[in-house]
Amino acid sequence: RDRVIRVTFNADVHSSIQWNFKPQQSEIYVVPGETALAFYKAKNPTDKPVIGISTYNVIPFEAGQYFNKIQCFCFEEQRLNPQEEVDMPVFFYIDPEFVEDPKMAKVDLITLSYTFFEAKEGQKLPLPGYQ
Repeated sequence: RDRVIRVTFNADVHSSIQWNFKPQQSEIYVVPGETALAFYKAKNPTDKPVIGISTYNVIPFEAGQYFNKIQCFCFEEQRLNPQEEVDMPVFFYIDPEFVEDPKMAKVDLITLSYTFFEAKEGQKLPLPGYQ
């Protein structure tokens, strides 16, 4: 219960999309088992609507199995109209079993990183896991 984890946030965009995309907070502190809410901001500075889709990763990689997103903009495509700016929430928690894993004993920092790509008509990104 007294274990506090610092979660930092990163945002990138692929060259296929011209959005401005950034986390609204650089870090938050969470206790495993408690929910947390973070926000990213995205803006479409172009003069046409753009649909984006994001991928994410968790660093260190081994901590990813304990990082659970309850609600996330990354679960679906995001459509932004010309000049539109939106706040995008991520509601998450770190599984309490994190503190029981000896491999996580020295982990006190987790980075959640997103990359946005432009979604092309008919294009599907591979889902994580086995197909």
